[in-house]
Amino acid sequence: MSLLSHFVNREEFSSYQDFFQNFKLIVPEHFNFAYDVVDRYAEEEPDRVALVWCNDHDEELVITFKEMAKMANRLANLMVKEGIGKGDYVMLVMKGRYEFWPAMIACHKIGAIAIPATHMLKQHDLVYRIEKSQMKGILAVESASLLDEIDAAQAATGDTLKVKICISGPRDGWLDYRSEVEKCSDEWVAPPREERNASGDPMLVYFTSGTSGMPKMVSHAYDMALGYILVAKYWQCVEDGGLHYTAADTGWAKCIWGKLYGQWIAGTRIFVYDYDKFDAEKMLEKLVSHKVTTFCAPPTVYRFLIRQDLSRFDLSGIRYAATAGEPLNPEVYYQFFHKTGLRIREGFGQTETIAIAANWPWDEPEPGSIGRPRPGMDLERIGSDTQPAESGEEGEMCLHTGDARLVGLFMGYHNAEEQTASRWHDGYYHAGDMAWKDEDGYLWFVGRADDVIKTSGYRVGPFEVESAVMEHPSVLECAITGVPDPTRGQVVKATIVLNKGYEPSEELMKEIQEFVKHNTAPYKYPRVIEFVDSLPKTVSGKIRRQEIREQQQKLWADAAAQEAAFQASQKKN
Repeated sequence: MSLLSHFVNREEFSSYQDFFQNFKLIVPEHFNFAYDVVDRYAEEEPDRVALVWCNDHDEELVITFKEMAKMANRLANLMVKEGIGKGDYVMLVMKGRYEFWPAMIACHKIGAIAIPATHMLKQHDLVYRIEKSQMKGILAVESASLLDEIDAAQAATGDTLKVKICISGPRDGWLDYRSEVEKCSDEWVAPPREERNASGDPMLVYFTSGTSGMPKMVSHAYDMALGYILVAKYWQCVEDGGLHYTAADTGWAKCIWGKLYGQWIAGTRIFVYDYDKFDAEKMLEKLVSHKVTTFCAPPTVYRFLIRQDLSRFDLSGIRYAATAGEPLNPEVYYQFFHKTGLRIREGFGQTETIAIAANWPWDEPEPGSIGRPRPGMDLERIGSDTQPAESGEEGEMCLHTGDARLVGLFMGYHNAEEQTASRWHDGYYHAGDMAWKDEDGYLWFVGRADDVIKTSGYRVGPFEVESAVMEHPSVLECAITGVPDPTRGQVVKATIVLNKGYEPSEELMKEIQEFVKHNTAPYKYPRVIEFVDSLPKTVSGKIRRQEIREQQQKLWADAAAQEAAFQASQKKN
């Protein structure tokens, strides 16, 4: 009997209709992924491989579940020794390091709440997160002075952050991961099941960007891990004994989608490529040399992959390819299919949810479609008249929850009841994303109902970038929007009104860009800057970003029309 069978009513289905109507998750009252999955494998199949890790420095590591459990036990004992306990928040800033996996499991065993985060955070990003969560501990790897930023943030926030563990080696003021865990026992006594967490207790938090205000704390419960069975088994189509690779840094929710919970429950091994800098050719070489069987990456990665001579790489071992994070251009889908024979299966979800729609294995993927709704969540599209939208009509994707919290749907925004109520009210969770449905039930993404920018798979909230830009002395007002980009999907654009005494120039544009790079995560900086005399605003004084986008679209349309007219005149002549 497979481990998966303990958590689903059935493993195999004959069609999408069979799957949608009959699939059900089995959720124990006190589910804990560390005990019920990792430790169970360690006891029953100790030599089963959990993780295959490599980097750009010819280092490789294969970790079995027995070894993974012992690594997690040592770290759990160290954290308890240092005073971290149930309910404490612990940030994990670990890039692609293999230590991330035992760190997550250790947090689950203790009952600490993990906060995975990107290594690109700066001091003011970290100060906000420390104060907002009151985090007690942090595990981090050195990357571009990240540890200096953390030290500065700790100094600015008092004594909230008490435990700092460095993955990279000895450092003043930090516990050295390697030497400290070696002093700790690799045994851990599990509490009786009834004394563990309930399945609905908080397990994991992500800080996510929005259109206004600072990032929100998205809280997920322990049973969320079971929701990822749908992602791994029925969208990414991982195989028992296979090797799955999701291209995602550990700081992003996409990592949890593709590199932990659902994959291990479904029995596949997880592949991790800890690269220094993304290189499409190197990634392809790793896929081939390690015999990856299922693959998932954001559309940006596929855009770079199709630029390579894929005939040089034997990708025949990959049986399924998937994507999420931003809309997939049909042209990318077709090019990848023609070059590899693999149809990219797009899925859709949010940090607040698991996949709520996908191109499932029984369906022929529709290029450009995010697929059909998942079972167990009643997905409706609500039109502007607050009524369900008909086929062919646009509507906001909403999950009908009633009074219940669905498995895989977040618990709410931590200590932010008003923000939670703005998205979750009247028995519906409002995703804030627009889509239309065709006659076959496939959903087609239209765009965001808010202003969040998705660039190369990253979510960027305008307010965060505006705050950083506004700190430059030349800036009076600023509006951040996204503009289309053939490689990144979107790039960040800043529309700026200058203070008196400053004039627009190429030099000032570059100065502002460098300023933002050094004051917030570099991927957020505006690659496009436009200087204007004023910004469009509502009567109440709010900046109308939508009007800025419409003005930009009109300029592009006018330019395209002029170019077409010129080409037509050239042909006549």
